[in-house]
Amino acid sequence: MTDSILKLARGIEDRFVEAGVRCTVALAEVTAEVPVERLLEVCTALRDEESFAFDTLIDLCGIDYLAYGRDEADGGEPWTGPRFAVVYHLLSVARNQRLRIRAFVDEKAPIAPSVADIWAVANWFEREAFDLFGILFDGHPDLRRLLTDYGFIGHPFRKDFPLWGNVEMRYDPEQKRVVYEPVVIEPRITVPRVIRDDHRYLVEGNIEANPRG
Repeated sequence: MTDSILKLARGIEDRFVEAGVRCTVALAEVTAEVPVERLLEVCTALRDEESFAFDTLIDLCGIDYLAYGRDEADGGEPWTGPRFAVVYHLLSVARNQRLRIRAFVDEKAPIAPSVADIWAVANWFEREAFDLFGILFDGHPDLRRLLTDYGFIGHPFRKDFPLWGNVEMRYDPEQKRVVYEPVVIEPRITVPRVIRDDHRYLVEGNIEANPRG
C-alpha cells in the first residue's frame, strides 16, 4: 500500500471531520463514507480544492444490501446497516488518484441530492440508478427511466424484485400501442442433461465399459 493512498485517506478525514466523513482503505483503494445530507458540500470541495482535484466522475451506481453478507446458516451475521446506498467513483487526473464515495439513503424514502451540477456526466448515471433501484435524486433536471419503459412497474435491480418480473409487455395491434399485462409465464428450472457415454468415463472399477466398445 503506497503512502499516497494513506495520505489521501487521512487528508479527507481531516478536511471533512466536521461533516462526519470516515475513510477506509482496502485493496489499495480509498472509500469515503459521506452522510447523504453533506454530500453536495463534500463533493464540491473534492472537485474544487487543489489538494484533491477530483474533476472526473467515472461512475455512479446504486447498491441494495438486502441480502448482503454471509448466510446465517454458515455462521455469518446478517447485514444490519441501511439497505440502499449510492456509490460514486472519482478520478483526479491532475493528481492521478482515485476515490470511492458511498452515501447511504433511507430505505423508505431513498433520496440523494443530484450531483449533476457538479459533474454533468452524472445525469444519465442517476437516471439509471433511479430506474433500476428506485433511488430518487433531488434536483435532477430530468429524472426519468432510462433502461426500462416509462410504464414499467418496479425496479429490477432491487434484491426483492421477482426473477420473472411483475408484468409482461406486448404490442397490441388493435390499440396500436404497447400494453402491460400480468406475467403468465410459469417459472421453470432447466436441468442440464449429462451424457456419460464418453471415453472420459472409462475408468476401470468405477464406471462400466462403453457399450459401443
